Amino acid sequence: MSRAALLVLADGRFPAGGHAHSGGAEAAVKAGRITGAADLEEFCRGRLHTAGLVSASLAAAAALGVDPVELDGAADARTPSLALRVAARRLGRQLVRAARATWPSPELDALAAEFPKGAHQPVVLGLTARAAGLGAQDAAYCAAYEGVSGPATAVVRLLSLDPFDASGVLARLSPEVDRVVERAVGAARCVGARGVGVLPAGSAPLLEVGAEAHAGWGVRLFAS
Repeated sequence: MSRAALLVLADGRFPAGGHAHSGGAEAAVKAGRITGAADLEEFCRGRLHTAGLVSASLAAAAALGVDPVELDGAADARTPSLALRVAARRLGRQLVRAARATWPSPELDALAAEFPKGAHQPVVLGLTARAAGLGAQDAAYCAAYEGVSGPATAVVRLLSLDPFDASGVLARLSPEVDRVVERAVGAARCVGARGVGVLPAGSAPLLEVGAEAHAGWGVRLFAS
């Protein structure tokens, strides 16, 4: 296992397309639910314990070698919003391109052939971690952190929020990221005995509703 590989995968400059997505923050800003650092922290906390937990568990399970086709179906079932499913697959397609160039792997090749339009991003993330020699916990940390860092970065642009304040939000959420990762990996380790139904299915209705509204905007800064 290479910790340097984890840094490469978690780096925001890794060309996986995440910079173009706000994780629902753009819709929340327009709706007035995020107006500053305190709102951003609450938004990220809610996202972490719902969509973030789901993504982290899917990524951990994929890193453990669970069938990615089955996991992709589980991701679909946990994503009611068509707009979010489309975004997740678009991100998955971009990530698999970057991953295959960085850590060539027969498993990534097979995934790309099975899902030419893209598998769900957390599933691809888990297989990418596996190809990089990383473990389930590493994959879960990448997914969970990405779930809060994306909105934080987006709000810096959307509201001209002080980047120091955004970094403070992420730092304060760190203990909760640890707990979410622990829960996600624990669930992922149970899939072999109990099936993918054991994975968390936390819902975030406002994220789903916001995503559908956002998809219909004529002008927007972020893709989702």
